[in-house]
Amino acid sequence: MIVVATEDFEVYHEVVAELRDRDVEFTTVEADEPVPETADVVITAGEGVDAEAPVVVAEAGAARRAVEAALVSMRGGDGRTVVGVDPGTRPGIAVLRGGMVVAAFQVPVEDVPEVVAEEVAGESDAVVRIGDGARLQGARIVDALDDVRVELVDETGTTPFLGPGARGMGDVLAAVNIASMAGEEIEGRRIDPTEGEIQVIKSRSRERSDENRAITEALARKVAAGELTLDEALDEHREED
Repeated sequence: MIVVATEDFEVYHEVVAELRDRDVEFTTVEADEPVPETADVVITAGEGVDAEAPVVVAEAGAARRAVEAALVSMRGGDGRTVVGVDPGTRPGIAVLRGGMVVAAFQVPVEDVPEVVAEEVAGESDAVVRIGDGARLQGARIVDALDDVRVELVDETGTTPFLGPGARGMGDVLAAVNIASMAGEEIEGRRIDPTEGEIQVIKSRSRERSDENRAITEALARKVAAGELTLDEALDEHREED
């Protein structure tokens, strides 16, 4: 059982809210009260709590990370953070700590580096595992990640069968599988787009254009390389006219 022992009002309410959202059994005591012997882990705001159980320190605004650390500790995990990314236009992201999935996201490709950076902040042994599909989007993500180990994973077969009611979950579930597979460490992934990939970008630009006109191949290559977003390329195309 998790015990919350803190006099910090803000931390207390944030931690309790996180625990309730996850339907986790817990109890609370005053920071100067004895911790129950049944405690598996104690969450505090840094108070000197007398407890035999492991203690996790929570900070205001970061209660989720503290609760995740407590759950990992309670289940005997080592706490290492592994982030799996299934690349695409809206990549799936899965965050594992101590082998347990603690968070999942699906965001536009341009937002992935920021999400990943927040999840691995302050963790020197964290690893990001990214699938080798969707080459252009994957290369953009890899090149935008700094100061973290990145592994390229063969994503063949990582997208599971989706039964009734699971529509839309494929990318996130694939990210979980990718996070669970060791890959090859890489420092960057520079890729020259194929003609087919350039044509896909141009077709997408035509669909987004008010004038029903595609951007030039030069602009499409910049989009492929991550130098421009599609909207920025459309703006430049209009200015060139």
